[in-house]
Amino acid sequence: MRIGIGYDIHRLVEGRPLILGGVNIPFAKGPLGHSDGDVLIHAVCDAILGAIGEEDIGSKFPDTDPEYKDASSCDFLRCVNQIMGEKGFSVHNLDCIVIAEEPRVGPYREEIIDSISSILGVTPNKVNIKAKTSEKMGDIGEGNAIAAQAVVLLAEK
Repeated sequence: MRIGIGYDIHRLVEGRPLILGGVNIPFAKGPLGHSDGDVLIHAVCDAILGAIGEEDIGSKFPDTDPEYKDASSCDFLRCVNQIMGEKGFSVHNLDCIVIAEEPRVGPYREEIIDSISSILGVTPNKVNIKAKTSEKMGDIGEGNAIAAQAVVLLAEK
């Protein structure tokens, strides 16, 4: 068994889609980033990469590489999932938190779980998503940023 933790944060700006866990969430702002800026998928990737002893998502998919400009973070997770499998591991369970003042993540929770579990090739009951606010404090609380944390437990195949 291996455990990993991941974290990501992005500034929110107008004119960008908000994608969380591979799901497009209707909202006036989206994450500023080189790729699609999916903070949840980025945190999940970092958790898995950490658990298998690899470098972080930025080393695998650098924001200086034009190949990843506006790339789908789901493609990053597919690649990370493949690396994890090649190293002989699979997801035993994944627990995540999205931290945002708005939009409300609850209505999209099941769709996000289905998206992530499908990419990882696990049943939805192995993926958990929770949403928290920042109680109106800091950039997240002012609606200027969104963050995510992920903890993953991997099992040997």
